Parts: sequence; structure tokens; C-alpha cells
Amino acid sequence: MTLSYPTPGMTAPGGPPPPDGFRTLEVRVPLGRGPGILDTAGETVLGWGAHRGAGLTVRATAPRAAPGVRVTVGLGPLRAPCEVVWTVREPGRVGFGYGTLPGHPECGEEAFVVERAADGTVTFTVRAVSRPAAWYTRAAGPLGRAARRVIAQRYARAVRRSLPGPATGAQGPPER
Repeated sequence: MTLSYPTPGMTAPGGPPPPDGFRTLEVRVPLGRGPGILDTAGETVLGWGAHRGAGLTVRATAPRAAPGVRVTVGLGPLRAPCEVVWTVREPGRVGFGYGTLPGHPECGEEAFVVERAADGTVTFTVRAVSRPAAWYTRAAGPLGRAARRVIAQRYARAVRRSLPGPATGAQGPPER
């Protein structure tokens, strides 16, 4: 099976631009400051913890995200097959992006990245670049886009819950 869209890597820093007709969703949430936040949040993201913590089922060919790993994410009866197309593990950034496979209700790519800024603030970003692929996602229109934003915020809450208590500053301000 191959990816269901023509531009792998479009959610990666410096990746190709999305094709016409694709929409971008970005949810960026501060996680706090302090040692260990980037590492803990990064491990949560790479180990599918954001997905499981958001209430989704995860069936993956590996316990951690890595290029070529296949994963099927589920919510109720809905199944969304994907393949990891890129990962990053640098001193100030950890994360991955996966692309949709045939059978996914969307067509595109989604990235999950934890970053530490120069001032020590750590953020978690979900970035999706997609368009509807199934009749029911096309029919959902704005309601479907709102649902994707809610799921992205649930990912962020799951990553936040994986962090140590407020002594580390991990609570941060509320989501936007």
C-alpha cells in the first residue's frame, strides 16, 4: 500500500508545500518549562501516548514512531491507517509525521512535535495538512474540521498529563 497523497513530508520543517485543496490545522500548546519536560513529552509522543491518551485505539507495527512504521488509529468504528513518513529527534525537538494510507477518511499528513524554545519554554504542536477522502468527511464540512481540532486538543491534553506535576511548570496556560 502506498500513501494516499502526492507530497510526503509536507508537515516537516522545510517540507514541500501542500497541494491545492488541502487545508492546514495547527494547534500549539505550551507545556511548561524545566528539565525533563522535552524528554518526557517527546517519549510520550513517539510511543503513541498522545493518541492513546486522547482516547484512540492504536495498532502499530512498532512500539515507537519511526519512518515506515504502519499504524491504524481508531475511534469507535472509524479506522484510520497511516504510515510514519518522518521523525525528528534533536536536542530541542522531538516528534514525527505520518501520512494517510488508502482507507483513511482523510487524505494528507499530520505531525506531532515537542519543541523547546531558547527561553526554555516547551510546546507541543499538532499540524495537519489534509482534505476529506471519504464521502462522510466531505459531507461533514466545517463540523469535521471542528472535530479534528477537538482531537488535536485531546492529543495536547494527553501529552500534558504525561508530565510531572506543577513544580516543573508543566501545567502552562490553558489551550487556545
